[in-house]
Amino acid sequence: MTFWTFPYPSQRMPVLADNVLATSQPLAAQAGLHMLRHGGNALDAALAAAIALTVVEPTGNGLGSDLFALIWDGQGLQGINGSGRSPRAWNLQRFAGLRSMPTAGWDAVTVPGAVRAWSDLSARYGALPFADLFEPAIRYARDGFLVSPLIAGQWAAVSRLHAHRPEFADAFLPGGRPPRTGERFANPDQARSLQLLAETQGQALYQGELAEAMVRQAREQGGALTLTDLAEHESVWTEPIGIGVRDWTVHEMPPNGQGLAALIALGILDILQVDRFAADSAQAVHYQVEAMKAAFSQVHAHVADPRAMTTPAEDFLAPEFLDQLARSIDPHRAARPVSHIPSSGGTVYLTAADEQGRMVSLIQSNYTGFGSGVVVGGTGISLQNRGAGFVLDPEHPNCVAGGKRPFHTILPGFVTSHGRPLLSFGVMGAHMQPQGHVQVLQRMQLWGQNAQTALDAPRWQVNPDCSLALEPRLAGSIGPQLVAMGHELVHDPPGFLFGGGQIVHCQGSGFAAASDPRKDGQAVGF
Repeated sequence: MTFWTFPYPSQRMPVLADNVLATSQPLAAQAGLHMLRHGGNALDAALAAAIALTVVEPTGNGLGSDLFALIWDGQGLQGINGSGRSPRAWNLQRFAGLRSMPTAGWDAVTVPGAVRAWSDLSARYGALPFADLFEPAIRYARDGFLVSPLIAGQWAAVSRLHAHRPEFADAFLPGGRPPRTGERFANPDQARSLQLLAETQGQALYQGELAEAMVRQAREQGGALTLTDLAEHESVWTEPIGIGVRDWTVHEMPPNGQGLAALIALGILDILQVDRFAADSAQAVHYQVEAMKAAFSQVHAHVADPRAMTTPAEDFLAPEFLDQLARSIDPHRAARPVSHIPSSGGTVYLTAADEQGRMVSLIQSNYTGFGSGVVVGGTGISLQNRGAGFVLDPEHPNCVAGGKRPFHTILPGFVTSHGRPLLSFGVMGAHMQPQGHVQVLQRMQLWGQNAQTALDAPRWQVNPDCSLALEPRLAGSIGPQLVAMGHELVHDPPGFLFGGGQIVHCQGSGFAAASDPRKDGQAVGF
């Protein structure tokens, strides 16, 4: 049973309608809604929003992003992996002497996969011409848009890391500074690139003018990316992995993504029967945190490009293995299992559904804010830094190598029940993502919270050193109890640590869409 009560302070109410879309930026939501109103389906709406987000939320994604998506086409669930491989010239020796992979510059850049995924998704599922999906984004980039508040804050916070790069400053620091809330920002170079991608079905980024510009700059600045690396890139259609939790089946993308972490944690928590406790109780949070630590300890030791993994993802979801992990959790004391959680990043997530029953869960990202900081001069294309997801341990399956997909943090989520779609959801924010999935899903399934309440609710986050960050509402109510259990609390953690999500929840004859108040986003519908 879903309870339509709203016990937590919020800026939002859910939108209930036949056709819905929820994104992390209102102008992108309107771009998707425009497609739904003009004959497009949920996939068209999701793609138009995703394309628009590269303009209106450049801190989290761009034309040089990667993308993962789960699509319910009315009959079944399909996944697409739009992450790129490393340049073929990369090897461990290239990074000799470093303690970890670079997070900025060309040695952090892998082949961007989002644009190819847009084209592939449109070709398989779209109802509108591919070029039509670019119209709102081109207009925002050409004519400008008014920058929204939270994105303006992120822009100011992260742009100083890359301000020394001339191409970055030219594209994203007009007048030598980041735009402020309410100021108009335009990116005419990106508008021209978007137009070219619209005309070429995205091909210009991989074999054409934009590809040549990218490789030319890489060569000039010491990068290893080649035209062959770009031309050989392909999206991968894949079957999602999943786990049954009571009458729900939770689906995530398989490796090289970290969706397995959410599934492991949910499997452990099902065994521990967390609904014995109140949703915001210290005991429930303790169990969730410990389950997440156990899941991370497995995922960060084993997950990599599937071709390099020695243990299949499904083995980590075997009942006997989950039972072993559950029995390892002390109900009264915090543990510190080995875990190497990646640092926080910049990502956008959106979800859409239409009256024909199609649903889309889509996430794209430049990883850390503005990615690598590399902007291809004259194009407005900012490139992700997904190469930072590799490790430099030659014995690890995720060790850097040429032509290899790195460990990925982004993960779209989906839930079915009795073979029918129930939820399309995601919580963005690097290692917060599987933790957000666990918290939102448990609130909805175990405690009956509606989608908006589940997003409004206070969150916790396990940090890379196994310390625990709590949002103020939790810190004040249960912080002392968690400290008594041995948890090391982080005081006054920055708000962006706790991510931001979107949810679409099937209501039988329509949908409820919700958008996280931690972002500038919006749920819309009709």
